[in-house]
Amino acid sequence: MTADSQKPSIGKVSRLVVKLGTGVLSPTPGTIEADRLRILGESVRNLRKEGVEVIIVSSGAVGLGMGKLGLSVRPSDLSTLRACAAIGQSLLMDIWSEAFEPLGLIIAQMLLTREDFRSRKSSQNVELTLQRLLEHGAVPIINENDSVSDEEIRFGDNDILSALLASLCKAEMLAILSTAPGLMTSPEDGDIIPFVSEITPEIEAMAGGTKSSTAVGGMVTKIEAAKIATMSGCAVFVGSGTEPERLPFILKGEATGTFFAPAGLGLNERKKWLAFFPEPTGALVLDKGACHAILQEGKSLLAKGLIAFRGEISRSDVVTLENPDGEIIARGICRFSSDELSQVKGKSNDEIHLIFPERTRAEVIHRDHLAPLR
Repeated sequence: MTADSQKPSIGKVSRLVVKLGTGVLSPTPGTIEADRLRILGESVRNLRKEGVEVIIVSSGAVGLGMGKLGLSVRPSDLSTLRACAAIGQSLLMDIWSEAFEPLGLIIAQMLLTREDFRSRKSSQNVELTLQRLLEHGAVPIINENDSVSDEEIRFGDNDILSALLASLCKAEMLAILSTAPGLMTSPEDGDIIPFVSEITPEIEAMAGGTKSSTAVGGMVTKIEAAKIATMSGCAVFVGSGTEPERLPFILKGEATGTFFAPAGLGLNERKKWLAFFPEPTGALVLDKGACHAILQEGKSLLAKGLIAFRGEISRSDVVTLENPDGEIIARGICRFSSDELSQVKGKSNDEIHLIFPERTRAEVIHRDHLAPLR
């Protein structure tokens, strides 16, 4: 386990993404902690004076909608969830405006789904809009567009959305604030782990779910979000959001909670998009030799190293690459469909050229279209 008690060394932070959980903003359906938003606004204003740009990922719309509809438990059916989100979103933005505008802060709403990250072009549009908002001094308030999303395009949790945004906009720090004080050695009565240098299976095993009537996710999704953000080179803090005035202390490494060290993979922008944003349609299982060639030598994936595959894969689909133990080691853009993979699996390049003489290249995934995750 790579967790210890050392104080994290936080470098210069010029862009910060703050994710606020439903339990922080709307602890019971139909309510909002307006004082917390006002205090957060003061912290954001002070950080802006110090040259730190702040992007906020806000939960709370569903909880506000539940209150208007008289619901005490988060809906399990998607249609009612959408209705709650549609009702609550306008209420939520009114509350953010009332808290921030008296402080001279302009807010801007962005509602996103996974569809907005599925292609490189659409994710660039999100990035450019965020950049322009920040240039004009606005504070982006971002939420998942629950009122129109379905199971195929949902993030399912704003923790994941915040991590993708931190990666996309090149933030140096992501602060995931909820009612949880941090990662605990035991979900019920353990001690807070102050610093995690690497997210290992032991660290993941410490995560637990959520007991909130309005929230989703819990520590499990926060760990998953931390993996995405840290692999993009972004430091992550997970802790309580009940004292938003302590936001500047997070940037100094002095807040109570869990800091996750960045572990940048050195990916260029295209490979970073490939590694984190599209939803894979299938998986390729590789032998040990192919895994070594990809991770240690930076080579392309050849069919000879393909053991098996899963899913209905079309040409140019994004797929995950797994080692023989089922661990994901990379993502890539597959040049063969499922039917074609059945014909080329385990074969040499010369054999593939005999099967598909019209194809000039035999790689299953070219190295330029591979994003290692280790």
